[in-house]
Amino acid sequence: MDIQRFVSYKNAVIGAVSKAIVGKDEVIEMVLNCFICSGHVLLEDVPGTGKTMLLRAFAKAIGGSFSRVQFTPDLLPSDLTGINFYNQRSGEFQFRQGPLFADVVLADEINRATPRTQSSLLEAMEERQISVDGTSYPLGDKFLVMATQNPLESYGTFPLPEAQIDRFFMRLSLGYMTRSQELEVLSRPATLDIIAGIGQAVSDADTAYVRAAYREVHVSDDVRGYLMDLIEKTRADQFAVGVSTRGALALYKAMQARAALSGRDYALPEDLRDVAAPVLAHRITSGAGVKRRD
Repeated sequence: MDIQRFVSYKNAVIGAVSKAIVGKDEVIEMVLNCFICSGHVLLEDVPGTGKTMLLRAFAKAIGGSFSRVQFTPDLLPSDLTGINFYNQRSGEFQFRQGPLFADVVLADEINRATPRTQSSLLEAMEERQISVDGTSYPLGDKFLVMATQNPLESYGTFPLPEAQIDRFFMRLSLGYMTRSQELEVLSRPATLDIIAGIGQAVSDADTAYVRAAYREVHVSDDVRGYLMDLIEKTRADQFAVGVSTRGALALYKAMQARAALSGRDYALPEDLRDVAAPVLAHRITSGAGVKRRD
C-alpha cells in the first residue's frame, strides 16, 4: 500500500478546491473521504455558503463532469433519469440522458421534490445504474451525489424517508466563514472565474488506486470493538431509531479512508472519532415518547 500516494492525492484535491472555497479544508477532506468510499453527501446549510461552488470545484479537481438539479414539487423522475423519445428521422426510439449521468451531481433542496422523484435517486445512489423502460444504463466510476437541505426549513415540503437518508454516507455543513476569510473573498475575483481556472488536479489512475487501496488499512480488534460499542449505543432505548448495518459499514470505511488520507496504513481511535458524527448523526432518531421499533 503506497500511503504517500494518498497524502499527495489529498493535498492536490484540497489545494485545488480551496482556491474557490476559503477556509473549509476539513469539509473538503470529508467530501473527499465520501468520494474515495464511493459514498454520497447530504449537505445541510443556509443558502449562499458556497455549496454549489464547492462541488463545481471538486468535480474539476477530480476531472469529472458536473450537473446541478434544482428540486421543485413539479420535478419528475424522468427529468433526472432521462427519457426515450421517438426520432422521426431514424424512425426509432432513442434514449436521452438526464442530469444524473454526470460524474458529480448536486441535488439542490432535495426535500422540495415529491417522494416519487426523491426515490428515483435510490437506484442511482445504491446500484450506480439507471433503469428506464426496462433497460439499465451504468453510471460512471466517479459518480457522486451531493444533496442539500435548508436547515431553517428543516423538512421543507416533503421530508426524506429514513431509507433514503440512510443512503447518504455523511451529513456535512459548510457554515459561515470567519471575518478575515470573508474579507478575502470580497476582494478577490469572482468565484466562477476562479473555478474556470481550476484544472484536473489528480489523474484517473490515482483516483482508481485510492478508491481501491484504502480498504487495505489495518483495523485492530480493539478499534473494531470500539466501533461496535458506538453502534450498539445508538440502538439503546433512548433512541427511537439506531444505526443500521449499512451505517456501521459506512463508519468502518470512513475510518479507513481517514487513516489513509492522514498518512497511515492503520486506523486509530482518533480516526473513528473524527468521522463518527458526520457518518452517524443523520442515521439516529431520538425523541421523548417515541416508541422504539425493535
